[in-house]
This record gives sequence, C-alpha cells and structure tokens, in this order.
Amino acid sequence: MTTVRTPQTTAQRSGAPLTARADSMAAGTGMDAVTLLVEDLDLQTRYYHDALALDVIEDPADRLVGGRRDVVTLGRGGTPLVVLRHTPGLPRPARGQAGLYHTALLFDERVGLAATIASIAAKAPNTYIGSADHLVSLAFYFTDPEGNGVELYWDRSRSDWGWTPNGQVQMDALRLDPNAFLGEHLTKSGLATPGAGEAVVGHVHLQVGDVPTARAFYVDALGFDETLTWNGALFVSAGGYHHHLAMNTWNSAGAGPRAASIGLGEVAIVVPTADDVAALDARLAHHGIRSRNDGTTLHFEDPWLNHLKVSVEG
Repeated sequence: MTTVRTPQTTAQRSGAPLTARADSMAAGTGMDAVTLLVEDLDLQTRYYHDALALDVIEDPADRLVGGRRDVVTLGRGGTPLVVLRHTPGLPRPARGQAGLYHTALLFDERVGLAATIASIAAKAPNTYIGSADHLVSLAFYFTDPEGNGVELYWDRSRSDWGWTPNGQVQMDALRLDPNAFLGEHLTKSGLATPGAGEAVVGHVHLQVGDVPTARAFYVDALGFDETLTWNGALFVSAGGYHHHLAMNTWNSAGAGPRAASIGLGEVAIVVPTADDVAALDARLAHHGIRSRNDGTTLHFEDPWLNHLKVSVEG
C-alpha cells in the first residue's frame, strides 16, 4: 500500500470520514477469514502455521482414516484468519491478472506483531518484502510460498488518525525499520510463544482492472464509504475505519474477469444483523448484480470475478 501524506491539523482529527451515507454499510461491518486456493496444501499449511505462528483450528485429516485433507483453517485464539483449500490442477495466476494483492492481519498489540515477525525472520526470512509507517498503522509485508501477499500490521489509536476536509484519510508510506521495531517491541516471552498475540483480518487488498468500476461496485452498490483515492488505488471502509477493502491497479491495469487459478478463493465480510444482509441483497438487485442468499449469508462476485461472501457476525 502506497499513499500520499498531507498535513494534519487538530480540526481534521475527526476519527471518521465525511463520506458516510444513509445507505452505507453498517458501522459494525468487519472482515472474516480469507480463503486461498492452494496447490501444495502441506507447504502452505507449514508456512502459515510454522512461520506466521497461526494455530490449526480445523484440519479434516484429523477426522479421516486414510483420507486426504482438502481444507485447513488457521487462526489465532480460535478466530479463523486463513482458510487453505486444496485445489490441485489449477494454474498460477497470469501476470497482471486481477485477484488478491494481500490479506492483512491486524494485531491488537505491537509485542504480538513483533513476535510473529521474529518467527517469520527465523523460519522463512526470504518471504519478507518490506515495511512502512502508514500514519494510521505500522505494516510489514510478506509473500507466501505460492505468491499470495500477506500484511501484518498494528493500528494507531483512531484519535491519532487525520482526515482531510473532503473526508480522505491521511496516510503515507514512510520508512519503518524492522530491526528497530523488533528491538523495541520483541520480548523473551514473544520469542518463546510467537503465536500468543491476538489478531483478526483487518482488511483485504485486491488487484482490479480500473478504479471507476471498483468504485461503482464497492461504494455505489455495496455501500462502503470511500476513504482514500490515490494514484490508481481506492480505499473503502465501514464505520470510520481507514479501510476494510482496497483495490489497486498497480500491477493489473486493464485486467478483465479472472481466469481460474490458485490464489484468492473468497473474501468474507461480516455484518451485525440479518437485516443488513437483506439490505445489501436489495442493493445488489437494484444495481443488477446477481447474488445467492440463504437468509444469513450472501454470495456474489465483483466485476473481476473475485468471490465475496457476506454473513451475519457470529
């Protein structure tokens, strides 16, 4: 994620965008576990379990006798974060194809984030690709063995976020020294138990073909609030967060609908009530977007055939 810095003033620290509408997504909207279609389930499971120190929450192989597992769910503290679905035979995504840019895991404490970064540095150091201070957050970036982007980050207090008069969140990509971060926040207990820190899926960043189409779908149809547009990328959220979803064209400008491939399987969004699901279903129908609704869960696709699921929280 690369954004532009603008001066902050006390008057602009409102803690919320100015773009919320009457038909915006509910303030309690959040993200759920991201599903990845993987070629090598064992390799990917080892990366997310051993390097990222995620717990294996569900492994069907534990329940099967002589059977081969197809899906492994990993997370923290019983909260699912990543679902790995074995899909052998699918090709790797073509260069410039729409799909996943990264899955972003949000840590509640810097000590937990530092412990996980140290675990990756020890067990999969070649998967680290960079870090940045985004003003609203501190972020570290990785790529898993099959090319899926992963962001690990910690948010500053919302009272410290800046918003411009036109409702754009103030973000940047300032230098962040990973060694200095570890030196300040890594503890002996973190080294011993890197999986102890709490984490959730904070946001999901997608690659798309163009920003106007992304805005028409994610803002106009779904009801997310636009929080930032910058240089080929759109950031959207619900409830005043800096972003729950982002869509960029940095590697995928002009991309059309995705071909079948490994990589992103499903983006999962949670809303507070079944009424929120029904309201979204009605908005999608109004915009001519086909969906499947079982009363509590809504399935549909964006213009690039990225599959989305919206369900009631809990």
